[in-house]
Amino acid sequence: MARMALTTPPTVGFDLDMTLIDSRPGIRACYLALAERTGTYIDAELAVSRLGPPLVDELINWFPAEQVDEMADLYREMYPAYAVAATPAMPGAGEAIAAIRAAGGRAIVVTAKYEPNAKLHLAHLGIEPDAVIGNLWAEQKALALREHEAAVYVGDHVGDVRGARTAGALAVAVATGPCAPEELREAGADVVLTGLTEFPRWFSDYYSDNWPETPAARA
Repeated sequence: MARMALTTPPTVGFDLDMTLIDSRPGIRACYLALAERTGTYIDAELAVSRLGPPLVDELINWFPAEQVDEMADLYREMYPAYAVAATPAMPGAGEAIAAIRAAGGRAIVVTAKYEPNAKLHLAHLGIEPDAVIGNLWAEQKALALREHEAAVYVGDHVGDVRGARTAGALAVAVATGPCAPEELREAGADVVLTGLTEFPRWFSDYYSDNWPETPAARA
């Protein structure tokens, strides 16, 4: 891992689905409800096995192209009733945010999810990032990461790795989503963790190595 010589305590960005939250139960429930409401078959198990890309990228598999935008709006409208309460935090999510705060840094969420629904998830789970930016996928995430001067971006998908690298941020991948560790490494991840439970220890080492004001760095 390259030394990054931080000049301030870092801002760390996180993806949402399958990084901070296990959104599979809620999304599965919402897809099934959408299928029932529209009379259209949706393989909800298949859909939740490939979370990461924008909603419309999945809906095009089940609806005619001319209906996708309408169905996306309907899904987002139905989502709070079916998905929020059913979705747990990923193990270690709260501790990951706390580790950044303890170092004086900022934690932000940058996600492809519809921003109001992303905020509902975080509020329901008591996770309080410094900012939430939605509706951004893959390289588009670099827009928010650069705006907030994020030094690190944490995600579970190769699209998250691409976003981090486009922003010039350290790409930290967690193998808790649809992408295998080898796939994440091949995409260019600088660090691959099995999950967020490993993040506080990794972050402590990263922070000590790269922030000159820490006691370890001064020793």
